[in-house]
Amino acid sequence: MQQVDLNCDMGEDAGESGAQSDEALMKQVTSINVACGFHAGDSATIHRTVAAAIKHELAIGAHPGFPDREGFGRRDMLFAPEEVYAMMVYQIGAVQAFAAAQGGRLSHVKPHGALYNRAAKDAAWAEAVAEAVYRVDGSLILYGLSGSEMVRAGERIGLRTANEVFADRMYEEDGSLTPRSIEGAVLTDSAAAAEQAVRMVLNGEVVTRGGKLLKLRTDTICIHGDTPGAEAHSIALRQALREAGIHVSRADQIALN
Repeated sequence: MQQVDLNCDMGEDAGESGAQSDEALMKQVTSINVACGFHAGDSATIHRTVAAAIKHELAIGAHPGFPDREGFGRRDMLFAPEEVYAMMVYQIGAVQAFAAAQGGRLSHVKPHGALYNRAAKDAAWAEAVAEAVYRVDGSLILYGLSGSEMVRAGERIGLRTANEVFADRMYEEDGSLTPRSIEGAVLTDSAAAAEQAVRMVLNGEVVTRGGKLLKLRTDTICIHGDTPGAEAHSIALRQALREAGIHVSRADQIALN
């Protein structure tokens, strides 16, 4: 039976509505990525999100991003690789401490937004990200865009890696995600997102914006919590995967690499 992890970025809204939305999505996913306070989140929100994840028996990940709350970490910024390394260690450590303080443990790391996209293409940044994860805890799993520089850097340094795909995003022919500024970059139809996800798991392929087939490996599927109708997306996706005979499991329970 084929297996796949479902992950979702959480702890990005400090309000009560954010907490309720996160809790609803936790019923559908197997792994969460907790905002570390740079692009979003704060200490109280990290504490609350980690506690809820432990209650739901989900894999807990750190979701480090750029120090860019105004742009939600989605604006490209220039840093030297050593600065990338330092901001990664700082943010991973924050979520790791909250997990340990509540009797849990950190399972993985998934960079956010523009940091994620840059490290997917830039080998030096990818090396800095992978080294930071490895130095903090070599048993952690590094989540990265399927087939990207970040995944390759993680494999070279000895980390377990999870090739990540996106149910609700359109792809370019080079394997990158279509920029959000382009119309249709985010799939808002639940059925279409679920169909794309099942195809990626079963066939290892996705149809790009230009209509070509792109081959990719799928270890984990991201559901964006801030996509309109995210809960409906997640329910439709779980149902579609189940009907296709695909078992949903935490990444730390799946054979990776």
